[in-house]
Amino acid sequence: MAERVDVLLTEEEVDKRIQEIGDQISKDYAGKQVHLVCVLKGGSFFMCELAKRITVPVSLDFMSVSSYGGDTKSSGVVRIVKDLDEPLQGKHVLVVEDIVDSGRTLSYLLDMLRDRGPEDVKLCTLLDKPDRRVVDVKVDYTGFAIPDKFVVGYGLDYDQKYRNLPYIGVVNFD
Repeated sequence: MAERVDVLLTEEEVDKRIQEIGDQISKDYAGKQVHLVCVLKGGSFFMCELAKRITVPVSLDFMSVSSYGGDTKSSGVVRIVKDLDEPLQGKHVLVVEDIVDSGRTLSYLLDMLRDRGPEDVKLCTLLDKPDRRVVDVKVDYTGFAIPDKFVVGYGLDYDQKYRNLPYIGVVNFD
């Protein structure tokens, strides 16, 4: 079975929206430093582009979590694969994610980060699939709300392929 990737959001649309989000974050965090926490692997592309567009001081950290194991469906058990390098005590934390889907893993992650004593924790995502949400998660900054389709590009992958696409595409299986 071969797959085909059709463009959902062009590179220009994505770039423009990331600039708008960066502008809003810069306004909201004026006079403060924001600590970006990237959820690996997919969030890395978005976070790097976003960080370049934020005008207030920025620090970065990375975290990897898994709730899938070897399956294609979430097991519901969240496992930290790579934890943060720095403490969050007193920081203005902005979790940067590539996509918010069911909300299960992210809800757990946000609660865990809040327990580490930051000044505040907010969530920024490039893509949001609200139709898939099973756990209520407040998204503070959203790039695009998208339909329930399998998407790739800009860090999102299918079988470790297509992460490097400069646009968001929908995978169609022929």
